Amino acid sequence: MVHRNNYAIEWNRFHLPLGKKTSIMGVLNVTPDSFSDGGLFFDKEKAIARGEALAAQGADLLDVGGESSRPFSDPVPIEEEIQRIIPIIRELVKRIVIPISVDTYKAEVAKAALDAGAGLVNDISSLGFDPGLAKVVAEYRVPIILMHMQGTPRDMQVNPRYNHLLGDIHHFFEQRITLAQSQGIPREHILLDPGIGFGKTFSQNLTLIKRLDYFQDLDQPLVLGTSRKAFIGHITGQDPAKRDWGTAATLAVGVWQGAHMVRVHNVAAAKQVLAVADALIEVVET
Repeated sequence: MVHRNNYAIEWNRFHLPLGKKTSIMGVLNVTPDSFSDGGLFFDKEKAIARGEALAAQGADLLDVGGESSRPFSDPVPIEEEIQRIIPIIRELVKRIVIPISVDTYKAEVAKAALDAGAGLVNDISSLGFDPGLAKVVAEYRVPIILMHMQGTPRDMQVNPRYNHLLGDIHHFFEQRITLAQSQGIPREHILLDPGIGFGKTFSQNLTLIKRLDYFQDLDQPLVLGTSRKAFIGHITGQDPAKRDWGTAATLAVGVWQGAHMVRVHNVAAAKQVLAVADALIEVVET
């Protein structure tokens, strides 16, 4: 077990403490083709009800996405992505008090979401796909999650290769933190996600979870997104909707290795797992 640094992100009307307790980001996919729940919440009313349910189950944040980033997926046009998510974000901010994240790498989509009431940006490209996104994040003074991905969703799983898995990703994060700061994003608004399943092999995914502590010296909050992903199915033989037990194991190990936030589909289950994991960490440290 590694020591987990404590952080507190303050912005606009939000305060997000990270470290003493693992924060839970609930996933709300407003897409017809998500790998885990494609189409279940594509309907506006179902999506809003799902967002309220995740908040009621104990989510600390809600992550709303209108484009699937599953392997081999294609981009969604900007206008279509906006049409999918903005009505839902606009309604949810009236009904829940937790911050809403927009899962996008497109500046125009992010701006529309932030205008609708979203409070942070989750960028799978780490400011690499749209040069205008950093300016939007800096202008609105919101936090951003910078995720590592090798390639694009369309080709990331074709043949991922690294000279040194942990070292390459560590160097990537150093570069992206520098880029974000140069564009006006304060360091205290940056979170890092190693990108489980995004351009990694089965064994590389396991290594990243087991060695998440490798990134602690970057002194940024760490986000872990393992929920229901293919490597869990490879181990358990279960379809995505039945991978919550496998996900639970990754959450326990991840927070033991320093994760500050986890991104999950089943918030209620994760809340129980993390309550126990956090208590165990606290006992060891006192």
